Amino acid sequence: MEILYIFIGILLFAVFITLIRGFYVVNQNERAVKTVFGRAKRLKEAGDDVSNTLREDEKERYKYPALQVIQPGGPYFKLPWEKIHKVSVATNTSNMAYDPESPSANKNNTVLDAVTKDQLNIELSGQIRYRISERNIYAYLFGVKQPIAHVMGYFVSVLRERIANFEGKKQAVDEGDGEIGLLQGADGVSINDLRKNLRDINDRMDSECIVSEARYGVVLEASLITGIDPPKEVESALAAINTAHNQVSSDISLAQASADQKIVQSKRAVEIETLKAESETEGLRLLAKELETLKKRGGNAALDAYVRNAKLALLDQTKSIYISDRGGQ
Repeated sequence: MEILYIFIGILLFAVFITLIRGFYVVNQNERAVKTVFGRAKRLKEAGDDVSNTLREDEKERYKYPALQVIQPGGPYFKLPWEKIHKVSVATNTSNMAYDPESPSANKNNTVLDAVTKDQLNIELSGQIRYRISERNIYAYLFGVKQPIAHVMGYFVSVLRERIANFEGKKQAVDEGDGEIGLLQGADGVSINDLRKNLRDINDRMDSECIVSEARYGVVLEASLITGIDPPKEVESALAAINTAHNQVSSDISLAQASADQKIVQSKRAVEIETLKAESETEGLRLLAKELETLKKRGGNAALDAYVRNAKLALLDQTKSIYISDRGGQ
């Protein structure tokens, strides 16, 4: 009889523990997925399609089912053979040199090494902002073993490839005769181009890493490269190159500005002389019309009288008259 009481007591205790542990809540910044004997509950209908960012050959490889996601709230109840997987969907910020698998990598997760197109080793520092995708939560929970490590590795590989193949934009210059040439950048100053085009690099990284949601269930919201530093042994040489390159750019800009100013002044002078000529021409046209009208009304006699009066007006303004004696006439 005592054995029966002990068995009943153990059974009641197990039921009590099951009931107590069966209740759970989901916080506001969390989402949960329930698995039954290790299988996650799937939606009957397909969820949001996140594979439109993938190539055609990748869509079949990264084809994940849509899961039934438990929204914030509670208390909810689960049975002993069910398991709850919670993930935080809050936005996280991490150093871009962070390596989840090796705390000592990348100089203790502080800076990231990369090689430029001109074979210069540089150090990158910055941050990335990411969050777990609710639309593709299966990829994060069950697709890969360590999704953050995969995402960071993918981000680093894309960033290094971008740095290694980056070329500075060529500056357009006017070569005269209406032809536009390209000013080639100086060799060995690709780090300067990288610094000048940080925004373009960050935007390019955001666009190339958009596939991380479909692959790993992690959304890379933004990347921000804040520092690009060369090796200390070449820093002084780069400073000298920067000075020379900036001087050349300054001289070209001054020459271009001076040429533009002279062109504007020439155009203005031509406009002024053109207006003067038009005003004189207009006066002659009006005089011709008046003389034509005068001839029609009074004939040649009236025209001769006008000419005589015009000569008299000119004689009043004359200070001296020179008369030539040709042949004694």
